[in-house]
Amino acid sequence: MKTFWLDRDRDRYLSAVQDRAADFAGTIGDIAPVGFACVAWAAATPPLLDPGYVRWHRRVLSVLCQRNPFDGGLTARVELVSPLPAPLTASRTWWRDRGWRGWPELFGQFVQPTAQDLSLHPHLRGTLLLETPLPLDGLPTPTEDRHLDAAAERAVAVLVRHLDDVVRPVLEQLDTDHAAR
Repeated sequence: MKTFWLDRDRDRYLSAVQDRAADFAGTIGDIAPVGFACVAWAAATPPLLDPGYVRWHRRVLSVLCQRNPFDGGLTARVELVSPLPAPLTASRTWWRDRGWRGWPELFGQFVQPTAQDLSLHPHLRGTLLLETPLPLDGLPTPTEDRHLDAAAERAVAVLVRHLDDVVRPVLEQLDTDHAAR
């Protein structure tokens, strides 16, 4: 199962990096690769680049990479679509024929309900928040602007690999549990 992958339209991302060169300015020459990696990730994902250069599994709603204020390390914050917890599915007495809806799907993707959907039916949507440190192994520490696009592309590829390693087992379990129902 692929949880994170890079889009084939690499040129669109490289163009976005060049357009956002000012966002990278404060990270060039930093001894730690964290700031640079966070800016590269933001430039590769919605809302800054939509559709994103980084693509992800349908249960992934959002991914944010940020510097941990405690130790300066790299932390990922991943929001996932989740089935309802067991206590809510064991009995539907709370449901009371109100027409509750879960996560709407559009072409197999989980999407937020529209304003019209919310005006017609109540919605109860489960999410999980996964927060995890990510290793710095392989992240570039650019020392000059000349190779900004190549370094940003490498940083995003490394983050994709690290995130896939952490998030894939969780998504596999969610999909296994959902298929068993």
